[in-house]
Amino acid sequence: MITGDQITTIGKFNKPHGINGEISATIQVPLEVLEGCSCIVCDIDGINVPFFVKQMRSKSHETVLLTIDDITSEQEAAMLVNKEINVMCDEYSKLVADEDELPVDFFIGFDAVINGNRRGTIADIDDSTANVLFVVDMESGEQVLIPAVEDFIEDIDIDGKRMELDVPQEILDL
Repeated sequence: MITGDQITTIGKFNKPHGINGEISATIQVPLEVLEGCSCIVCDIDGINVPFFVKQMRSKSHETVLLTIDDITSEQEAAMLVNKEINVMCDEYSKLVADEDELPVDFFIGFDAVINGNRRGTIADIDDSTANVLFVVDMESGEQVLIPAVEDFIEDIDIDGKRMELDVPQEILDL
């Protein structure tokens, strides 16, 4: 069974394209990354289900058209409309070796070590403003917001799902 901590979101299905089961999708990664993944994973009635992409073609910079095994009609493709497109974290991290290319929501679920001693978990991303923030649930029970900027990130261990941050105390006191 595929669990939520084994996958990361890279896009979302839009709408069926034509009558033969092809579906439009918006992705946040280069097409080459999607091509390198063995499958995509979608939540269907609370279960993470793998789907195997038979064919993909670029429609624009962010939009692709996907043909998925065993989806052969517009009605079957419609069941995926507005569903998130996920891929396996282990495959994704190998395909994207440079952390600068990872979408910020990839780090949800990572352990956060702040200034060497405070520990928490990156629970969410707040992108409601121009400054994207990590929402960190601390072991102490408090929640802190940390700007998701490269200057504060000291180290990232993708395999260990851990991020070390060096954050000015003034930001933590806000």
